[in-house]
Amino acid sequence: MARVEVDYDVCESNALCEAMAPDVFALDDDDDLQIEDPTVTGENRSGVEQAVASCPKSALRIVEDA
Repeated sequence: MARVEVDYDVCESNALCEAMAPDVFALDDDDDLQIEDPTVTGENRSGVEQAVASCPKSALRIVEDA
């Protein structure tokens, strides 16, 4: 199993990730990034990988659990 993590110290909450994987990422009412469900599945992996690759601050990463 894998999960996505965000480095909130680096994240600018520009919502590119939300556009690519809206089931995983969302901006709250204060425009702060929230991870709705950190689990990376076969169904959402492509969108999460695109979000990670497109993050302008490299604030996202996928962690593969052992």
